[in-house]
Amino acid sequence: MKFFVNFLSAFRITAAFALIPLIMFGPMAPEYLWWTTFIVYVLAAMSDWFDGFLARKYNVCTKLGGVMDHIGDKLLVVNTLIMLTVMMPVWFIIVPVVLMISRELYISGLREFLGTQKIEMPVPKARFSMGKIKTTLQMITIAAFLLLFAIGAMITPETDSRTVMWLINVLPQIGIWGIWLSLLASVWSATQYTFTFAQKLKQIKK
Repeated sequence: MKFFVNFLSAFRITAAFALIPLIMFGPMAPEYLWWTTFIVYVLAAMSDWFDGFLARKYNVCTKLGGVMDHIGDKLLVVNTLIMLTVMMPVWFIIVPVVLMISRELYISGLREFLGTQKIEMPVPKARFSMGKIKTTLQMITIAAFLLLFAIGAMITPETDSRTVMWLINVLPQIGIWGIWLSLLASVWSATQYTFTFAQKLKQIKK
């Protein structure tokens, strides 16, 4: 089971890089490529929940697995967010993406500094921590945009499906609201980490 859990994390890391060319060449490729991109992303996002669930259920949590899980999450979200800004270079997409990526670098910097002092700043273990809410919102947002691209690629002038047209109207709203709610959760989470960092600093002074 330990191998399978680590395999899921490795799959997520691989998918994070595979999605870059898939999204980049999507507009120039057949419509099925967008559906492939969407399916790969959804499977990778779902693997985030499954590897954590299996690791806890079968008590196969390891430091290596934890690192791979953390790296896989960040790569999957950051890589796809960057590619979304390439596909949709508008301020209301670029601004929250830049700020969210800056947040990730900021938290990594805090962790790196504490690491030099041999102090850990663990991820909150609460089931509904703001960090987990942030990641969930980001993954839903990205999935909404990728599904929008997939559906948009198959639309023709003859398309008259009400469901398809409804999705074309609703998915952008989900994506835009989702990305700004993700930013809000990111800022909130970063504030929590900052307070934790301030408390850890007291250990150094002592």
